[in-house]
Amino acid sequence: MRKGLLLGGSTVLAAAATWTAVAALNDGGTGALAPTRPPVPATADVTRQDLVETKTVAGSLTYAGERRIASGATGTVTWAPAQGTVIRRGRPLLKVDRKPLVLMYGKLPLYRTLERGVSDGPDVEQLERNLKALGHGAYLTVDDHFSHATEQAVKEWQDDRGLPESGRVDASQVVFQPAAVRVTGVQAELGARTAPGRQALTVSGMRRLVHVDLDTGDQALARKGAAVTVTLPGGERAEGTITSVGTVAESSGEEQDTSTTIDVDITLAEPPRTRLDQAPVEVEMQSERHEDVLAVPVEALLALREGGYGVEIVEGGASRIVAVETGAFGGGLVEVEGQGLAEGMKVGVPVS
Repeated sequence: MRKGLLLGGSTVLAAAATWTAVAALNDGGTGALAPTRPPVPATADVTRQDLVETKTVAGSLTYAGERRIASGATGTVTWAPAQGTVIRRGRPLLKVDRKPLVLMYGKLPLYRTLERGVSDGPDVEQLERNLKALGHGAYLTVDDHFSHATEQAVKEWQDDRGLPESGRVDASQVVFQPAAVRVTGVQAELGARTAPGRQALTVSGMRRLVHVDLDTGDQALARKGAAVTVTLPGGERAEGTITSVGTVAESSGEEQDTSTTIDVDITLAEPPRTRLDQAPVEVEMQSERHEDVLAVPVEALLALREGGYGVEIVEGGASRIVAVETGAFGGGLVEVEGQGLAEGMKVGVPVS
């Protein structure tokens, strides 16, 4: 137990200032009953429970898995998606010389040209699985072998997408990504020249998450698996879990304004209603847990004339001031300890 305020101090001081006049009526904080004191506006119970101290930090609502996509074609960009566009399997990520660079699903990048005679491999199976999903290759068997049926399915797909019917697939035609992507940045501007390996787009996954650049001084707050509460734009509150904590500190700013932070990612229990990207949010992180302590509403605290804090114990038609030491603050409650203070007692609080 410690005297004074740890978190939420401004709230406590405001409440205490409101009640200072009441505390001043006490004869030195002796705890004697004072039946002639003006009636207490309202009362609240002294409870015994666990309290969790929290700290609120700034974060942003974004999307998981941001990554870059390079162009595999040489030519002029004739179409590019707008930022925020969601692109799914079979749809173009970009068009170069009016030919589409198409998204297909898979974890393995297209590192070689796929055509008849290529050695068997998981990249062939990945391509065949996509061709089937897109409705091509009625007689195609999905395996790791590039067969005549695979070649025919590729030609069907190329005809459907307006590509030359070569029966071969290379990086100028297809980009593999694990799932649908959301465009977060466009580097290949309309009319610009592009070439293999040149960055074209920045994309992310579809899963929403909250990102926090956490000051290294607060890194003890970031424990993987810990629960947090996030206040979203518009006041919506959502529960979340810390799913990733960075291990490399990053510095930003200049000279005296330099700050050092670590990356913390939070997964929300339910998708937020807002579709805003990079929207500012507030994250309430747990600092310390105090178990089985006496607690009263924060507004029950009184600023004593002799210093420190007290609470007004109400017993029948009488009341008395008891000096207390404060501990954890959380959920509108404060941990208190004072002579004779017990669970179930009534304390005075201002009318809300």
